[in-house]
Amino acid sequence: MASTSSSHVRMIFVTGLQNVHAVEQQALSLLDRQLDRLVHYPEISERLRAHRIETESQIRRLDDILASLGEQGSSLKDMALSFLGNLAAMGHVMAADEVLKNHFVNAAFENYEIASYTSLIALGEAGSFPTATALLRETLQEEIAMAAWVQDSLPDLTRKYVSRRASGVSAGH
Repeated sequence: MASTSSSHVRMIFVTGLQNVHAVEQQALSLLDRQLDRLVHYPEISERLRAHRIETESQIRRLDDILASLGEQGSSLKDMALSFLGNLAAMGHVMAADEVLKNHFVNAAFENYEIASYTSLIALGEAGSFPTATALLRETLQEEIAMAAWVQDSLPDLTRKYVSRRASGVSAGH
């Protein structure tokens, strides 16, 4: 019975890792589309560029964890969520307040990632995957920091957006 339980935890853990791998691919797409268009908000651009580098490291960590389990990411999931990330980012292009809407999406997305990593850590602990759990905790801390930054920067971003609009200059991105 214990081996069945252990094999179920492993299977669920691997699926979760593959899913979050695809989510990180989606994050890259979201970040890239925002960075392609972000012109008037260098402070936002700078932090998003730094988080893009973190995201690439997170993907490498996930690749390492999956490889240690004799698994790999799901190309189909990666492609599908990357495509959806592009669509989501492009969905705000026509909005006058594109920069704000993208920031709202970033807040939601970071919190989704926090929940995903929190769940994966619980699975890693249940399945006795200590090396994986340590790497996942490292990523979780990065996601928590990014979510906090997004939330903390929203008031200043909103005020800057309003000021640019009131001045009659381009404010959307």
